[in-house]
Amino acid sequence: MGENGKLWLIFLVCLFSVTLLISPAFADAPAEAASGGHAWWFWPLVLLIVTFIMGIAAVLAGVGGGVLFVPIISGFFPFHLDFVRGTGLLVALSGALAAGPGLLKLNLASLRLAIPVALIASTCAIAGAIIGLALPTNIVQICLGATILGICALMLVAKKSEFPDVPKADRLSSALRICGVYQEASTGEIIDWKIHRTPLGLVMFVFIGIMAGMFGLGAGWANVPVLNLLMGAPLKISVATSKFLLSITDTSAAWIYMNKGCVIPMMVVPSLVGIMLGSFVGVRVLKIAKPAMIRWIVIGILAFAGLKALHKGLFG
Repeated sequence: MGENGKLWLIFLVCLFSVTLLISPAFADAPAEAASGGHAWWFWPLVLLIVTFIMGIAAVLAGVGGGVLFVPIISGFFPFHLDFVRGTGLLVALSGALAAGPGLLKLNLASLRLAIPVALIASTCAIAGAIIGLALPTNIVQICLGATILGICALMLVAKKSEFPDVPKADRLSSALRICGVYQEASTGEIIDWKIHRTPLGLVMFVFIGIMAGMFGLGAGWANVPVLNLLMGAPLKISVATSKFLLSITDTSAAWIYMNKGCVIPMMVVPSLVGIMLGSFVGVRVLKIAKPAMIRWIVIGILAFAGLKALHKGLFG
């Protein structure tokens, strides 16, 4: 059996073990009844295992951990949606904080691009968190399910442009001096970049910030297409700036959930440890795995989780 086959075998064994562990939770009994028959450490342990696998899949599929965490954990675990969203924001935030300083040192994350966008997105994320906590849970579940299905559609159709064609910077980006220079490591070429359609891009970040705070998903899935395809920033600049943006946007929303008591260590600690350990393994597996296959698996899982969120919101 080849190295790739061994890794897939280990992955399937872990998945099978998790299925055996959490199968009692799939019953239709209320959450209290589902968790009442287990010791206090049962759900943190299961959460650690599931988020470890989630961390591997997130790296291979090129998505943030928060996008996987919220729909999967809210759909299949007996946790209230408010606690899942609060933990999801911290899951997304931990990865952003780990990557942010390095991306700034490499001159890939642009502060000139990030600051005006972060000001809008973080303010709207606070508003989104307040709205999300004020709405009935079933309404949030329906909106979450629709958003997750929209993310699946975006992952299916969205294209990426390494170096978008920006004929001329618009007036707003020129006034804010949003431009920069970086060296493309693969070719050694010096890239002088600028952006356009800045007003429309900033308006889009109003909606991105609200969704990030309301659902606890993070916002990397939306940041990159807007920065890259709409505003014309190079792909590497878009990805790096998006990662840095999450450290600001998610922090703003996370404070609202913490203030409301929706962040509990018993969920946060195993989730962060599992995601980080899984990410380390995922980076190694990425060298020999086929990301395209993993991407389709992740899209399928997200679609199923989105439909389940819709079902829970509509039918309880």
